[in-house]
Amino acid sequence: MADLRLVELSAATIVAVNTLSLKPGQEQFLAPVSYGVAATVSNPQTTWQRVVLDGDEVVGFVSANFDRDAHEEHFQSVLWRINVDADEQGRGVGSYAIAAVLEEARGRGMDHVDVIYEPGVGGPEAFFQRVGFEPVGETAYGEVIARARV
Repeated sequence: MADLRLVELSAATIVAVNTLSLKPGQEQFLAPVSYGVAATVSNPQTTWQRVVLDGDEVVGFVSANFDRDAHEEHFQSVLWRINVDADEQGRGVGSYAIAAVLEEARGRGMDHVDVIYEPGVGGPEAFFQRVGFEPVGETAYGEVIARARV
């Protein structure tokens, strides 16, 4: 993992992103990648999507949105998605991607990044807490809204 870097999502990387594997049980916490990719088409000025490479191998994907005009505060600076290939989890790939999202938010003048996730065994809560997100609320559907300050 000495050669982690980010590149923009592109035609050259999207197939590999779509085939990132998950650990058993994780699929219930993650919508298909195509949902997140569609956001780029509808919001190209505010959507930020990056592929994490280790050397030339796709090992992760991260998607965020930065829109000061979003009607709800937790959508103004939000992490929409993070995927790390099952074989790469626990090696710092996700932490690297989150650090990049926080840096991008800072560069855009934001003071925080929110994430919305479904709580549950095998879900992403422990990861988000490890990388600095703290619960600040709940959606009408019982999902956790958590925030990391930049």
